[in-house]
Amino acid sequence: MSAAAALTPAEFEERLARYLYERSEEGRAVRVGEKETSEQAAIVDRYRDLFTSSQLDRLRDAEERAATDERELLYRLRKTCEAGIVAAELAAREDELENRILAVRLTWRGEEMPLRTAQAKLAVLPSYRDRDELGELYNVRNAAFNEERLDLLTASEELEGELSGVADPVERNAEEKGISLYDLERALDTASRASAGAYDRLRRRWFEQLLGPEREEVPSSNHTSYLRRLSPLADTYSKERSVPVCVDTLRRLGFEIESIAGIRLDLDDRPQKSPRACVIASDPPSVVHLITRAQGGLHDYQAFLHEAGHALHYASCDPELPYTFRRLSRDHALTEIYSYIIEAISREPAWHVEHFGLSEEQAAENAEATVFLEALLFRRYTAKLQFELDFWSRFAEDGGTAEGYSERLTDATGIHYPRENYLTDMDAGFYSADYLRAWIRTAQLRSHLVEEVGEDWWRCSETGERLRELFREGTRPTSEEIAARIGFESLDTAPLLHELGS
Repeated sequence: MSAAAALTPAEFEERLARYLYERSEEGRAVRVGEKETSEQAAIVDRYRDLFTSSQLDRLRDAEERAATDERELLYRLRKTCEAGIVAAELAAREDELENRILAVRLTWRGEEMPLRTAQAKLAVLPSYRDRDELGELYNVRNAAFNEERLDLLTASEELEGELSGVADPVERNAEEKGISLYDLERALDTASRASAGAYDRLRRRWFEQLLGPEREEVPSSNHTSYLRRLSPLADTYSKERSVPVCVDTLRRLGFEIESIAGIRLDLDDRPQKSPRACVIASDPPSVVHLITRAQGGLHDYQAFLHEAGHALHYASCDPELPYTFRRLSRDHALTEIYSYIIEAISREPAWHVEHFGLSEEQAAENAEATVFLEALLFRRYTAKLQFELDFWSRFAEDGGTAEGYSERLTDATGIHYPRENYLTDMDAGFYSADYLRAWIRTAQLRSHLVEEVGEDWWRCSETGERLRELFREGTRPTSEEIAARIGFESLDTAPLLHELGS
């Protein structure tokens, strides 16, 4: 493709919207179990003209010449073009790996099942020993693909470094997020250390209550989905009531989620459907998929509320915004604020009283269980970020090893994370940092809402109105801009420490 044939930024944005829609819908079909094979490579091939060096050069040139108020949009288009060139190069290999994983079956107790079914089953098995046995089988079969995963990761990293002109992956991702990843890590490490005593008290109590006396002193990560489900409390938080309760919870805030035209709910259970809930914003605000796979237990409610926050954000953005500011972002830290603030309702004791008929004492105890899970996840993700900073800092020298993965996460959580899971536990683009920034911001936002709206912020339409105004801005603001608006420094972890019981 010649330089003259490269699209203008406006033309590129329009065609990009169609490309991302098709890729999102394909990814959705595979994720929810409607398709047994992934065909992303075919889509990438159809749009190969979008992702060329000449197109990248034209976008870069436009960005350099643009007025200040246009530069952010063009920056995001350029970075998307870079990512598209990487995808075009690697899509066939990624499809091949994805399809091989989807085809794997393991046999446990005479039952043959896909890996995703085995993963989902770990959340509901009542026997501690059974979870360890099935979990070990899953880990072995899953880790068999690590060599291919590392090959793809290496190829992707080399391409991204070459296209961006920034060889250091830590520096490159920090520039894209507009923050210092090392400053973030230092603030989080301080908070993690400050909350260690409170976490240890919660861990001792809830390991005993949730895993029982047969547990090991340091249980394996095979039990984390069972812990997150709060399975011993599953009778209270039944699978059947999760949707009605969550819909009513959102209605109190002024959101009729079942009636919002752009939101498409997929709540069905299918064997190949991923057990991990998600939102796929194929074309916000008009096509936003909210996908869950309920298994019973409080986690169903938390997952629905979390993903509803994402869905409401994307489906409520101003349709007059440029496509870039409805769909593209520098990172995921902004939209995770909105998912976490909606999920945080499940940590309000009065919510448990109102919807499940619990006494105030029992509701407070169950709400404390959700605080324990929040503290566990915060500490886990802080350790993940620290491992990933180490991993990428030495990647050029050692090619990517598991060194420090198990040790860091096990020490932080009191749960043993097997060394071989280090690649499947690593999301692209330092997503761990985005989650952690959102944790800080959500605690700040909740503190702000309590002060401005009141303790019943979680069932007040004024909260919904305030959130709706934020949602209208789409993906344009940064997480740090939201902090400034509500009167906080971006790395102020005091509200988070308060919520974690420190």
